[in-house]
Parts: sequence; structure tokens; C-alpha cells
Amino acid sequence: MLPVIWCSPMNPEAGQAWFRIATTITVLSAVLVFFTKPGTAERIVSVITLFIGLLFIGIIIVLLRRDQF
Repeated sequence: MLPVIWCSPMNPEAGQAWFRIATTITVLSAVLVFFTKPGTAERIVSVITLFIGLLFIGIIIVLLRRDQF
């Protein structure tokens, strides 16, 4: 594989900040999923937000791991 010249490694402080934001979104939506009634719009929004938060965390982990190599 050819190295990518235009891509610079992620700043560690920025990675930590984005990871904290993603963790906060995920934890808060998980708590809301637990406390909302099943079948309501609030529950659906909380579940979607939970999946988005988990996806966000996964993307951040992949980007940080890629920069280590």
C-alpha cells in the first residue's frame, strides 16, 4: 500500500476530547433507553442516539489505531 501524504496523524488531545464527547453521548443515551417507556418516540430517538454514539466511538478507535502504525 502506498502511504497517504495528505493525511497527518490525529492530535492526541483532540482524540481524547472526541472520545470523551462520544462516551458522554453513549452513556446518556443508554440511561435514557433504560428510563423511557417502550414504544414511544423518546425511546426510538434514544436507541438511535445510542447506536450513533457506539459508531462514533468505533470510528475514533479505528482512527487512533491507524495513526499508531
